[in-house]
Amino acid sequence: RRDKPALPTICLLLTCAQGFFSPVPQSVNPFPSPMTWRPQYRSSKFRHVFGKAATKENCYDGVPITRSVQDNHFCAVNPYFVAVITECAGGGAFLVIPIHHTGKVDPHLPRVCGHRANVLDVKWDPFDDFCIASCSEDCTVKIWDIPQQGLLKDLTTPRKELQGHSRRVGLIEWHPTARNVLFSTAYDYKVMVWNLDTTDKLVKNPVRTICLHADVVLSMSFNTDGSRLATSCKDRKIRVIDPRSGVLLQEASCKSHKANKVLYLGNVKMLLSTGNSRWNQRQIALWDQEDLSVPVLEEDLDGSSGVLFPFYDPDTHMLYLAGKGDGNIRYYEISPEKPYVQFLMEYRSTFPQKGMGLMPKRGLDVHTCEVFRFYRLVTTKSLIEPLSMIVPRRSESYQEDIYPMTAGCEAAMTADEWFTGLDKGPVLISLKPSSELLETTPVKALGIMPHTKQSLNASNLLPRASLECRELLQLFYQQQDEIRRLREELNQKEVRIKQLELEIRNVRNSLGAS
Repeated sequence: RRDKPALPTICLLLTCAQGFFSPVPQSVNPFPSPMTWRPQYRSSKFRHVFGKAATKENCYDGVPITRSVQDNHFCAVNPYFVAVITECAGGGAFLVIPIHHTGKVDPHLPRVCGHRANVLDVKWDPFDDFCIASCSEDCTVKIWDIPQQGLLKDLTTPRKELQGHSRRVGLIEWHPTARNVLFSTAYDYKVMVWNLDTTDKLVKNPVRTICLHADVVLSMSFNTDGSRLATSCKDRKIRVIDPRSGVLLQEASCKSHKANKVLYLGNVKMLLSTGNSRWNQRQIALWDQEDLSVPVLEEDLDGSSGVLFPFYDPDTHMLYLAGKGDGNIRYYEISPEKPYVQFLMEYRSTFPQKGMGLMPKRGLDVHTCEVFRFYRLVTTKSLIEPLSMIVPRRSESYQEDIYPMTAGCEAAMTADEWFTGLDKGPVLISLKPSSELLETTPVKALGIMPHTKQSLNASNLLPRASLECRELLQLFYQQQDEIRRLREELNQKEVRIKQLELEIRNVRNSLGAS
């Protein structure tokens, strides 16, 4: 009959009833307490970091950004100037704009125009804010001195010209701790090491030529003290090289990950690479810097085609991923333990970026809790847009927990010391305003405007401390950082203990109920 339930339905109901009223072993609780489910919360002070784009009047408008298809940043920034590669006819040029000269850029602004072909990369000297290096399709690398007040006329004569490559030079990198040591790589598959501590204006012989690559080098990255150089190549291999001797130390090649850019994550002893998976998904991979046989972690992101530029802040352990042609920037927190990479948030914009400039930490505004600042090149609007990454805090006072000691603008050693085999970490400074604890205190923190003779070296503003005092101060701040790190670990362990106690209490309750 139609009003009677079907036989399969009756059997199903009987089976469920039998399972419900059957005796239950004591080890199983048919009604688990809702407290036994524990979500994976992480304690992080950077969970709510947000991106704040500058207003139109604080951007640089009307900049003829280059149309080059090279996968470079095309922009370099320091606390005094913004340098951007421009589109021009009859040679290569780039603009150097004073950092405070925002708004509409004069179309007749003087340029650095000494190259005979398109400029492909520019990098500021980390130890001299008025010195910049550029490389070009004319197979040369040139070093330029920028006047303190900015360019008043076109600059065509470089301080030095480096000739050694036989094909166009695509990338340049300064050594992170040694003064006047520059690395360049070109489409002749060579990496050249240059010593700029010479009186010669024309340098034709590099100190070292590294010939380990079978194709074009796509990126270069140094570890913290500059004793190791990691490269990614068009043959999809990652290589770790001794930059002084040119000896290959390690090589990584993974079929499931085609590396494009590589970056040292110094304080967590890892390498990060961005690239594509075998299914052509954009992907990031983490590698143990002591063992590149297999990646520690692989994570697919999306199916876009633009190159991913990685940026890492060792002070906050934050990783930023900005895609060429994208309008978004993802940021993560890096940990030396699993899950290694924790997604935080994503900044979104309707305007895609062609390249990115990065402000050094000593140029940030610590009063607004700014921990990172990008300069986005928006070609569709001929605009350079500053983008600040801000930790939301109610107080406008200096937040010491998000500004540990960081690398300053003083070199740890000379070029000759480094070439003889010496390795030193960066000289650290405090970002605290009006700090007089180190002679390398940032000029901006002392309230002195740039474009003065004194701003070349902040050590001229303070009494020069002895070497022993400086070393003791650095040790003191290293101990403070270690104490802060141990306190964070202790807090995490206390939270874990409370979670375990809660789980034990829940298990006891479930056993008592059964």
